[in-house]
Amino acid sequence: MTAVLDSEISAVEICELGPNSRNLLYELGRILADAYGGPAGPRCRHAIAELAAGLTGELADLVALPAGDAGVRVLRGLRLDSAELGRTPPSWAAVNDRTGAPIDLQMLLLATMIGSPFGWCGQQEGRLVNNVVPARGYERIQTGASSEIVLSPHTEDAFHPLRAHAFLLGCVRNPDRVATTIASIRRVQLSAATRQILLRPTVPILPDLTYGDLERWPAAKPVPVLWERPDGLCIRYDPDYTPWRDAGPQFRAAYAELGAELARVADLLVLEPGDVAIIDNDVVVHGRVPFTARFDGTDRWLKRVNIAVAERFRPARERTERGYGQRVTRLLPPAQLPAGARR
Repeated sequence: MTAVLDSEISAVEICELGPNSRNLLYELGRILADAYGGPAGPRCRHAIAELAAGLTGELADLVALPAGDAGVRVLRGLRLDSAELGRTPPSWAAVNDRTGAPIDLQMLLLATMIGSPFGWCGQQEGRLVNNVVPARGYERIQTGASSEIVLSPHTEDAFHPLRAHAFLLGCVRNPDRVATTIASIRRVQLSAATRQILLRPTVPILPDLTYGDLERWPAAKPVPVLWERPDGLCIRYDPDYTPWRDAGPQFRAAYAELGAELARVADLLVLEPGDVAIIDNDVVVHGRVPFTARFDGTDRWLKRVNIAVAERFRPARERTERGYGQRVTRLLPPAQLPAGARR
């Protein structure tokens, strides 16, 4: 893996926010927090959409989906108030929603400039901004709350047909420079036979443990690992929640070839406080290197926002999937988003 230091080392797009953009986002976040307390209420959500639609200039130029096949754009320079945010919480449920409101609202403004932010009713109580922190008891479990193991490369919420087209990863704290792994399907080299095997629906993808008890989910249906978008190849991948070992030898070999290629092209992206990565969830799989969590309030702390992009293509067959009964909660229904907030 290659450490991403600047745009000369990797095709990752690095965009530095200027002081005017940083200050504007910071002030808007504080104004919204002071007026509404946080993003839970409909009045605040309408205000977010209206403000996002009116942002122009540098912000309108930089806050966009990644343009290249690397599938990642990093915005640098978001203003944080570390003292106000306080210590890294011991779990997502322990986050102080009041002190976190200003940065959460900045994240939602950015997300709404790209598309329609959403959360999952069954994850983190439906919050639009998820908190990714290490938690005791999850050190070796394949979820974002783990720490001691490699978090395997995966598509975010790969199990669901309404999974994000893109998502934001914003860094609040990362003193140990724990890297996020990223790998683009557009950079792999697969044999023609492997590609054809993975384009066919063979095995299902299951939800991870944050969504509840496996026995409550409807029967799983096979989905393709690879699929085509008008601009190129896309991926739907989560090896730890895919029963690929139960498939036949040809599929197992193809899946293993894909995994080896994703490892070959993977980069290490170290996010620093104030960095926000915009990740194309149909092109890039992401994970995390292992680290030793201290659980002392100084550990790595990221914020994640899922984004639906109305104009982005998905295969028609996905419309028949039920998503294991998992429902989304949106900032606003897409029809209520101002046109400028749905670029």
